[in-house]
Parts: sequence; structure tokens; C-alpha cells
Amino acid sequence: MKIIVSAGGTGGHLYPALALVEYIKTQDANAKFLFVGTTDRLESQIVPELGYQYRGLAVKGLVGNPLQKLKNAFIFMKSLKESKQILKEFQPDIVIGFGGYPSASIVMAASRLKIPTMIHEQNSIIGLTNKVLIKRVNKIVCCYQKAYNEFPSNKTVLLGNPRASVVTNQELKDIHDLYHIPAKRQTVVIVMGSLGSSSVNRVMKEALRQMQYDDYDVIYVTGKKYYDEMKEELSDLNDSIHLVNYIDDMPSLISSCDIIVSRAGATTLAEITALGAASLIIPSPYVVANHQEYNARELVNAKAARMILEKDLTADRFVSEIRYLLKNQSVLNSLKAHACQLGKPHACQDIYQEILKTLERK
Repeated sequence: MKIIVSAGGTGGHLYPALALVEYIKTQDANAKFLFVGTTDRLESQIVPELGYQYRGLAVKGLVGNPLQKLKNAFIFMKSLKESKQILKEFQPDIVIGFGGYPSASIVMAASRLKIPTMIHEQNSIIGLTNKVLIKRVNKIVCCYQKAYNEFPSNKTVLLGNPRASVVTNQELKDIHDLYHIPAKRQTVVIVMGSLGSSSVNRVMKEALRQMQYDDYDVIYVTGKKYYDEMKEELSDLNDSIHLVNYIDDMPSLISSCDIIVSRAGATTLAEITALGAASLIIPSPYVVANHQEYNARELVNAKAARMILEKDLTADRFVSEIRYLLKNQSVLNSLKAHACQLGKPHACQDIYQEILKTLERK
């Protein structure tokens, strides 16, 4: 099987794509892959380093003033021509787009050449690229009921994020061992994405000062950019507050902490539900179409998480919420149980089966 995978711009598009490809390799040792993305974003560095074939398209999003949009539209038309050449050279059996504007070029070109196509939508709000491609593709895979309801029912399946399969199959460590915390002591992990959040950090400076006197440990991820500032300002905190700049094994912490406090990125929530963790979500309001809040509301409505909007976030409210949850084990257990019900630990397997079905109908 020969597969072109396109995932452009952000890790939220790229890492689910990589997870699916890694799974397919375990099922079909002869499968060949070609990644198509941008020439200058995250995927253009990471994918070649992992040993995969890679082709970059010089495409831009349709943003900016009218003149810039017109210029980018011409660039897009040029990328369609280049995409057709890539398709003719690689001769894929199927093309799968995971979002980001490069996906529009290669998936649209494949559709015009009658090559089977599939798109994957990670968020509850359908991204612009996938909106453009809805009528052109053979199969649509999504992760949230809200998105599923908006896609055509005859070709859409709700199968989840491939990252969910990865975290449920990897070897997980215990937070108590990682941070030398007594085994029965409760723990809270707070992480606002890999880069951190300056706005949340400001609130957490006061919150952490209150939390240091409580009977639990806190792992607070500042983000690399803010670590030195936070470390200096909070140098007087006691040993129950652990400030770190970055965590490279979030699944281990998610699986073994009592509460995970996080943003509502698609990959993060897929991991939280797959691992059945109790979570307090603070969605980022600085994202396209406010999609993180909609992602989070899917969990909240299913009683699988609690949420504080950033505009409502204060130190007192945050600390009060944490204390309430930690003192009510039945509430934590309920959040975990409902999170498990939403989890899609077999996402990779299920998506792979849909790929095979799509090719059978060719």
C-alpha cells in the first residue's frame, strides 16, 4: 500500500498523522509513505528527521488584506499543479489529509485525479481546510460529536484521534517516582501547552502561593520561555510545588496524577480521555473559532471534565476548585469513568480499517 499523508502547520495536525502511520507500519510491513506539508513549518523539520519521504509545498493560508489573499490564492493554484506532479510520481493508493492548508492542495488534486481520499478532523469545530474538502473526499474521520453532526452522515465516522492509541499502548511511569513524591500523596499537574501561557502564569503565581500549604503536590509546567521568571518570583515556595519548564512524557503524568489541569487542544483531550484522567480544563481563547472551548464543552457536557474559562480564572476560584475535587474522591472517580467512556483507545486500528474499506470500494 502506498499512502500520501498531509499534515501542515502545527503539532495538532502532525502528531496524529505520525501516530497513524506508525500503526499502519505494524500492520503492513510493505507500506510506503510520503508526507506532504509546508516548506517552512514544524513538519518540514520533524518528518525528514524521522526518516520519512517528504515534499514541501510553498502554500499560504488565505489570510491578510485583499491583496495578500489574492496573492496567496495564486500560490495555491500553483501548489495544485505541483501536487498533481507529486501524485503522478508517487502513485498513491490513497491520500489522507490531517488539516492545515497543504492538505487542501494535495487532497484536492488527488480528488481531481480520482485517487481515493480521506480527511481527519481533530477538533469539534471543522477547520477551514476540511470545510473546503468536504464535498471532494471519499471518507471523513472525526473526533467529536459536534463535528460529526456537521459532516455528511453518509461518509463520516466518529473514530477519534490516533494519539489515543499511542498513549494507551506505551509504557507509562508513575508521577510519584518521577518527582520523588510519597506514594499515597495526591498530585496535581498544571500544563498550559508546550509553550506555556503568560496570562495563566500571572494567575498561578498567587494560586501556587496558596496551594503550597495544602496537603498535595503540584507539578507546574511554566513553558520554557517563562521558566526563569517564574522560578525567580516563586523561589520561596516550599518543596510541594515543583516548577518545570517542559515535560516530554505527558501521558505518564496524565495517567498517574489525581487531577490534570490543561488547555483543550485536540491531542491533549484525546490523551486525557484515552487514559481516563480527571481533568480541569482552561481552554485557550486565543485560537481559531474558539475551538478549544467547544472541544472542552464536549467533555464537560458528558461529565468527563470540569472547566474554567480563562476570562473567569482567578487564583481563589482555581484553588477552591482544586481543593473541592481532591476532597471528593467520588467526584474524581466519576470524572475518570466518564472520560473513559469518551476515550477512543482503538482509534488507529479503526481508522486503518476504514482505509481498507475505502480502497475496497475503489
